[in-house]
Amino acid sequence: MERTTFEVTGMACDGCEATVTEALEALDGVSSATANHETGEVRVAHDEAVVDEATIDGAIDDAGYEVLP
Repeated sequence: MERTTFEVTGMACDGCEATVTEALEALDGVSSATANHETGEVRVAHDEAVVDEATIDGAIDDAGYEVLP
């Protein structure tokens, strides 16, 4: 199980955190996700054989937030 931390902009409240977490936990291969709007971080535990970082990045973008490089 891989644990990856993403720097994400645009999260401003607990609702934003919930939106990101729900979008990520809906992906096959993601076992858990935690978002923190105060630090701008999203931590994801995932099976890299099932879901890669680009797919996770895309899900965060699709939820309306931006992953910093």
